[in-house]
Amino acid sequence: MTYPADESNKDSSNSVLKNEQLLTIIERVTCALRTLSAGNHTLLHATDEQELLHDMCQVVVEKGGYRIASVAYAEHDQDKSLRWMASIGVDKAFLEALHYTWSDTKMGRSAAATAIRTGEPCVGRNILTDPVYTTPAYAPLRENAIKFGYAAVTAFPLRVNKQVLGALVMGAIEPDAFDEEEVKLLSELADDLAYGISNLRMRAEHQAAEATIVRLAYYDPLTELPNRTLMLEHLQNAIQTAKHHHHALAVLHLNVIRLRGINQILGYRSGDQLLQQLAQRLMQTLKESEFLARVGEGEFALLLPRGGADCAIQAAQRLANALHDSVEVAGLMVDPRVSIGIALYPDHATEADTLLRRANAATNDVCPARGGYALYTGGKEQECTRRISLMGDFRQAIEQNELLLYCQPKVDIASQHVCGAEALVRWQHPVHGMLSTIEFIKLAENAGLITPLTYWMLDAVFSQSYAWHEMGIAQALSVNLSAHDLYDPMLVDRIQGLFSTWNVDPELIQFELTESMLMEEPSVALETLTKLKNLGTRLFIDDFGTGYSSLSYLQKLPVDSIKIDQSFVMPMAANNDSAVIVRSTIELGHNLDLEVVAEGVNSQAVWDLLATLECDVAQGYWVSMPMPVEQFSSWESEWRRLTKG
Repeated sequence: MTYPADESNKDSSNSVLKNEQLLTIIERVTCALRTLSAGNHTLLHATDEQELLHDMCQVVVEKGGYRIASVAYAEHDQDKSLRWMASIGVDKAFLEALHYTWSDTKMGRSAAATAIRTGEPCVGRNILTDPVYTTPAYAPLRENAIKFGYAAVTAFPLRVNKQVLGALVMGAIEPDAFDEEEVKLLSELADDLAYGISNLRMRAEHQAAEATIVRLAYYDPLTELPNRTLMLEHLQNAIQTAKHHHHALAVLHLNVIRLRGINQILGYRSGDQLLQQLAQRLMQTLKESEFLARVGEGEFALLLPRGGADCAIQAAQRLANALHDSVEVAGLMVDPRVSIGIALYPDHATEADTLLRRANAATNDVCPARGGYALYTGGKEQECTRRISLMGDFRQAIEQNELLLYCQPKVDIASQHVCGAEALVRWQHPVHGMLSTIEFIKLAENAGLITPLTYWMLDAVFSQSYAWHEMGIAQALSVNLSAHDLYDPMLVDRIQGLFSTWNVDPELIQFELTESMLMEEPSVALETLTKLKNLGTRLFIDDFGTGYSSLSYLQKLPVDSIKIDQSFVMPMAANNDSAVIVRSTIELGHNLDLEVVAEGVNSQAVWDLLATLECDVAQGYWVSMPMPVEQFSSWESEWRRLTKG
């Protein structure tokens, strides 16, 4: 029989127990909330992943009141090892020495391993009573739990980019810790930690990408030296400092002369190896405050933030000595051959880009006998600017047919009859007037306009030949071809097309090629000459005697005439050696059944000597100066009148 008093006492006892349980739950939830709040604060201020992991473990222990907190990452090696990243309350070295794994083996049954493997929280494991931890493999862990006073262990998976990265492990004193509400809050903490890890990694990737972009923008990937952009920034800052403190500075520009040849012969990889070795040598010579950069394909620049000409020359000598020895490239010992130009602030320029440009310009004046360096001298930049401007004007002159066709007559010496003319091009610039042929031919070569110029000449010559035919003039016009023209695969087809267009007799169109040009690529020259000869044209070797061609090669060429260079013809009346050369050349030509033309016939005495030596044709100022083709008809009439008299 139960007495009412006993029932009342029992209810009261149950009520007290429930209240205590409720208080415990509230305390645990409060601790979890406090941990979550402190963890979020830690996330906001974290700048480093390792720092975040350590601070979060510290928050769990110090703010949450848990006995231990650790973070383990899952290694994807053969053993599926656990890598302990941070730990508070238990020594990290101790955990690492246990060699636990997250694989599904006896060594992979811990809470951390289970959470990683399953991707779900492993809640409330009692290390002292749980069957998993009673095996010998976990004896050290049980001993550690007893020593440091924790029993229940819970592990939460850390998911980063939808993959389980590792686990956050917590240990509590109470065996029955980690109830449902507490686990929800702590799971949220683990998710926040995973987010923080992901965010820091993303930030690190962005920083690495930004660093890569900066490096690509400011550094040369081949030599790892600063590039031209960074050099100009440093140089401009140095100029401002020099201006403020009233001192000089210098820029040295180094050009690797042989780089182009090495790239062409040995390949670009060999050229890169050369540049890398030269960069290393230069770096080893640098003094404090000097700034070295690669500013072009085969170009380096050195900034001396203080010092004038003497200082710059000493630096140039130091660099020249460092680069003097040969460099091994592709198994060969290569002489690097570097020219060094020097420009000074404030004497040569007050702006970074101009100063660097003028240091580069100075490399063109380098003489090896003077040590391989040169100081910038003024005035040349204006000339370069003029040349660049003229290049554009010359292209326009070709495209708009603004060039002038001139010719210089040729006369048969024995009969004194006109036997043709050499076609020449002239350019009357609207501002600079009549420019020398040498100057604008060099412009054409530098601007890549040789082929357009040759095509203009061909069009003009064929058109003029047709016009002469209509006027009753049957005189041949010869066109000079360049070495570049020999490599033009469209040249012969274009000439053949012009013959078809103008219906000109092939014998009235002649082509002249210099002897030195024919010797550069004999096989190519022979092929082109053969194709031209097959069109029925006459072929001349111009400037004969200057190209060192062999007789055997000369016999193979399908040419009709040789032109003795004027350097031998002009002085022959006063110089016996020149006369001997001219006589021997005439005999050689005739023995090879070739017509012989003498250039540079500028006097009656030379004409008479050539007539005595039985030279065939004369061309020079004594016969006629070059003239516009429109004047040729009247000149020829006057020549006939004078020679008949």
